[in-house]
Amino acid sequence: MSEATAANRDDPAGAAAGSVQPGPTAAAGDKPHYRRILLKLSGEALLGTRQYGVDPNFCAFIAAQVSEVHRAGVQIGIVVGGGNIFRGMAAAAKGMDRATGDYIGMLATVMNALALQDALEKAGVQTRVMSAIGMNEVAEPYIRRRAVRHLEKGRVIILAAGTGNPYFTTDTAAALRAVEIGAEVILKATKVDGVYDSDPKTNSNAKRYTRLTYSEVLAERLGVLDATAVSLCMENEMPIIVFDLNEPENITRVAAGESVGTLITGGSPA
Repeated sequence: MSEATAANRDDPAGAAAGSVQPGPTAAAGDKPHYRRILLKLSGEALLGTRQYGVDPNFCAFIAAQVSEVHRAGVQIGIVVGGGNIFRGMAAAAKGMDRATGDYIGMLATVMNALALQDALEKAGVQTRVMSAIGMNEVAEPYIRRRAVRHLEKGRVIILAAGTGNPYFTTDTAAALRAVEIGAEVILKATKVDGVYDSDPKTNSNAKRYTRLTYSEVLAERLGVLDATAVSLCMENEMPIIVFDLNEPENITRVAAGESVGTLITGGSPA
């Protein structure tokens, strides 16, 4: 194959960026609930049982579920945070320039993305890391049409380095990328089984919501995602499902359309 032919094969210019097709691993007759999803993982999710860094066993736990969803024919984009390695806001609070701290945090997300890519490929899933900050030796540059093309070819994409700009969280990056790639839903993986009116770890009487509107999340400052991310989802009618990552098979169950965690939409609350 010539270099030109190889380049054309992955050239996103001919891709129909708005089309959503089942992945090539879907069996005939399969009808997954979602065709394309955006999974948002916090950096802390990769800690597992560790106090710092990345737990390879927990990455494998995540990868096994993503692999199962992928085999069902669902196209998957992942945005991962970097809080297990570095937090720009925390560093800024201690005197570091906020923009500098945020850029360091973006680099941490790339480290996490590479660790997650390794786990996914060990699980047999073709994966591409795409970074909003140029670092060609370890990741592809994020280009929307190329990202969509990877999805259409049955590859999982991990979208690292946030939006590439300081002062924006990876939650906002997840909302932005979900809209850009035409995802049908954002799956926000957390350490609790949904959205509560107060911290369930400190308040045993905290109420868990099964469904909320964007306006309620913003008005009550529930803090499950930052306000910029919620506003972007509201403007683009992008549903969000908040669920417990630590429960086995939860990613699979949510992607299959089961009622798990808290659904955030623009409709009336249940």
